[in-house]
Amino acid sequence: MSGNTFGIVFKVTTFGESHGPAMGVVVDGVPPNISLSESDIQFELDRRRPGQSKATSQRREGDLVEILSGVFEGKTTGTALAMMIHNKDHRSSDYSEIKDIFRPGHADYTYFIKYGNRDYRGGGRSSGRETVSRVAAGAVAKKILRENGANIVAYTLAVGDIRANQKDFSVIERNMVRAPDLEAAERMMKKIEEARKSCDSIGGIIEAVVHGCPAGLGDPVFDKLNARLSYALMSIGGLRGIEFGSGFKAAEMSGSQHNDRFFMDGEKIRPRTNHAGGISGGITTGEDIILRVGVKPTSSIVQSQQTVSTEMKSATIEVKGRHDPCLCPRIVPVVEAMIALTLVDALMLQKTITD
Repeated sequence: MSGNTFGIVFKVTTFGESHGPAMGVVVDGVPPNISLSESDIQFELDRRRPGQSKATSQRREGDLVEILSGVFEGKTTGTALAMMIHNKDHRSSDYSEIKDIFRPGHADYTYFIKYGNRDYRGGGRSSGRETVSRVAAGAVAKKILRENGANIVAYTLAVGDIRANQKDFSVIERNMVRAPDLEAAERMMKKIEEARKSCDSIGGIIEAVVHGCPAGLGDPVFDKLNARLSYALMSIGGLRGIEFGSGFKAAEMSGSQHNDRFFMDGEKIRPRTNHAGGISGGITTGEDIILRVGVKPTSSIVQSQQTVSTEMKSATIEVKGRHDPCLCPRIVPVVEAMIALTLVDALMLQKTITD
């Protein structure tokens, strides 16, 4: 087990390091004859790329995708789809002063303990740069989901103690933090700017809604869909918690309050509420899937911090380089990608039962 592959039928394998020549992904299980071009992939990559605003890392990457295989004359062939994104603006010299020092809050120490070495240039595979491959694969998955009537939208619900009060999906891509509330977005941006000027960082909450997901996806016991989504989302670096529907608030409710009571909506059975977040017994109900993830503050900050070196000696560290003062804006498309990959895999698994 190497930890670089995700999925059962729709299987994704990513490769590449933050400061290596390129990032890439191989997707196996893509159905044939799906219209697909590099522009389909590029749209999603442009949402994730750095350098978009003061709320993100100032690393300047075009993140231009190249499809290497699996597409012919504008349609998928049914064979392995391979995509590559070259790294253009990595500055490994920014890390030379800390190559022998562990960054607090980062995976430097645990990678070193596990492998006996580590790629100190931006963190190698532990860098957020790794997610560019997930987003490329997720773009394909999102296209498959749309053809099956499902749509995913994620957004920044909170930055620090500032929370969106409105949920207008039309404004998400019209502000730097990808919030569904323009007024709250302005206050979130000020909070992020304050953290940046203080040589610090700040966390937040991402919420995601999946509309049009068919009922019946997910499997009992160990492969519950909420379990698989949790596995997928918690594999994203920087995430520290996940909840579905009413989430932890369910602990404060009674059964009579929390139960989603059924009624007949014409000829369709539906719940009057959606405290379950669209998943009951690990299987989709056909209602919107609603989930939230907690995002930690970026670990790489310029402030002087106490740590230790690879020689197990006390040291202080000030991390240079270009880092996101808040991960939320760029994690939004990554969250969407991992949800899409999970749902497409579940959809294909379900077809092995129903077809």
